[in-house]
Amino acid sequence: MWQSAVDRIVYEQLGMAHGEKFADALNFFIYDSVKIVFLLVTIIFLITFLRSFMNAEKVRAYLSRKHPLSAHVFAALFGIITPFCSCSAIPLFLGFLQARIPLGITFSYLISAPMNNEIAIAMLFALFGWKITAIYIGFGLLVAIIGGFIIGRMKMEQYVLIPVKPIEGEIEVPKEEQISLKHRSFQAWEYTYDLIVKVLPYVFLGVGLGAFIHGYVPQDFIIAYTGKDNPFAVIVAVVLGIPMYSNAAGIIPMVDALTAKGMAIGTALAFMMAVTALSLPEAIILKRILHIRIIALFFGIVALGIIAIGYIFNFLI
Repeated sequence: MWQSAVDRIVYEQLGMAHGEKFADALNFFIYDSVKIVFLLVTIIFLITFLRSFMNAEKVRAYLSRKHPLSAHVFAALFGIITPFCSCSAIPLFLGFLQARIPLGITFSYLISAPMNNEIAIAMLFALFGWKITAIYIGFGLLVAIIGGFIIGRMKMEQYVLIPVKPIEGEIEVPKEEQISLKHRSFQAWEYTYDLIVKVLPYVFLGVGLGAFIHGYVPQDFIIAYTGKDNPFAVIVAVVLGIPMYSNAAGIIPMVDALTAKGMAIGTALAFMMAVTALSLPEAIILKRILHIRIIALFFGIVALGIIAIGYIFNFLI
């Protein structure tokens, strides 16, 4: 519904032609900017409100009793049911951080959500069949689980730049001191507003860059450097894919076109994973939340995992 409204604004009210580079870039920018801001406000407010009813120490104690990998597996599987692109997954990632869920577990979600969501699965199945789809899901989950596990083991919580302020009610209080719903709601909104003001400029900058790439980077430029004869095609595809920004619904038709033009399936899927799971706009938004060291580690681990998957796919299929 929102996409239809944006289409009417750009192509009808502003009189721009569908298919023009600037028009498509503007459409992309308006659609994603409003979507991400809406998700940020909604998710952070809800998680902060719910957090006021939770005992944070009990949550952390419960997670610490779990097997080291089980929480990462759950987070990666949860990513399958959230239909977000890399930037749209950040609000829930930020919400998890605010809920004091361990850093590595939140990264397992952040890796999995854009790469393995149900839209990607359905479209891959329709275009390439169950075998390729199953292998893709398996390897995608593996990258998310291992990537989050490694980041968690490196104890990099000091590189989270957004502080987690204590919320009234997060610590158990006597019944006579119970906090009203109105006060909880007001405090959650105050907390949400404070975070949104800090993150918003980075959202617009990141989405603006993504819109430019979306509108102006042609498919032929990509296929020229990632043909089957190039032994480094998978690496090149990942390097080209990381600066780009799209969701699964937007990139899978492009992957279909690239394979039709001669790109190997593993190279094409590695390109798709790089575009959906990693993006320069995502890095720009994360820069307000995380130190560059942890962003570089996150991108490095996931990129290496995707490259390995691309070569394995090309070997198997």
